[in-house]
Amino acid sequence: MTKKELVQKTLNGQIEEAVPSSFSIHFGPDYRYGDAAVKKHLEFFRDTDTDIIKIMNENLFPSNPGVKTSEDFNRIGPFTRKSEFIVHQTDLVKAILDKTGGDSFSVCTIHGASFSFVHTMRPQYQALEEIRRVQVGLYRENPQPYLDAKKRIAEGLSLLVQSVLEAGCDGIYYAALGAEKDMFTAEEFEVEEAPFDKLVMQTAKEMGKTVILHMCKKKLEMERYASYAPYVDVVNWGIYENNISIEEGERIFPGKTILGGLENRSGIIVDGSLEDIREEVHRLRREMKGKKFILGADCTLGSDLPVERIRTATEAARDSL
Repeated sequence: MTKKELVQKTLNGQIEEAVPSSFSIHFGPDYRYGDAAVKKHLEFFRDTDTDIIKIMNENLFPSNPGVKTSEDFNRIGPFTRKSEFIVHQTDLVKAILDKTGGDSFSVCTIHGASFSFVHTMRPQYQALEEIRRVQVGLYRENPQPYLDAKKRIAEGLSLLVQSVLEAGCDGIYYAALGAEKDMFTAEEFEVEEAPFDKLVMQTAKEMGKTVILHMCKKKLEMERYASYAPYVDVVNWGIYENNISIEEGERIFPGKTILGGLENRSGIIVDGSLEDIREEVHRLRREMKGKKFILGADCTLGSDLPVERIRTATEAARDSL
């Protein structure tokens, strides 16, 4: 059975003894673009032996400097299939898939509507929290320019999704932001976030592809994403970072495949021995036996994590128990 077949069986509820795995890291600044990025991805996939190859994405939305008022958002977009961030990311996807063949299940990282909006405000603002607070304030002063810009961003992301899926990816890894308890309210979220995330994810679903929903950052109110269920196949969140258990995730997203189980920047995969990692993966497999489960972590792993630790986890996911 190929890695892709194992993933597809898991998604379809045809549970095998072996569990597929998916891990990723942010590559250093020298390996974000071009041939260097291709080589680094291929090296990571080879050394870690993950079943899902997650193609990273550093081809971000162009910056919109000088944001002081809500009206400054009017400078964002519109975007086309010829926009630089779409062309460059599609080229990266094609180059990687040309060299990996069809054995593994491939997904492209898509920075969600809110993450992409954040990227447009760098480098004027640096810290994520600072940018989010500026956005909240400007939205509350005058929401329409914010909403119009976010719609254009979502439409641009939909074009990116179409492009990378046509290039051969089996799905997308959609990194959502916006459900932090201390930023927008739940009521605001339903207006300024949910429709735009759903627009992008629906694009992938209409193409018959897989959507992995990654719910990111601290102070996560995951209930806000419950209405996303029809648009997603796999869910992943900060189980340890936000103290939201697998059982809670199953309650919010019944019937969906769970991706996770390990911490990403601490815990056993960072501090434990290789045998500790193997035993923890075996424990997770026993706990999730009979369920649609993909071994992974809360989020991207640390760039300095030795690859043998990741390789140990992926191998343990296939061990006979």
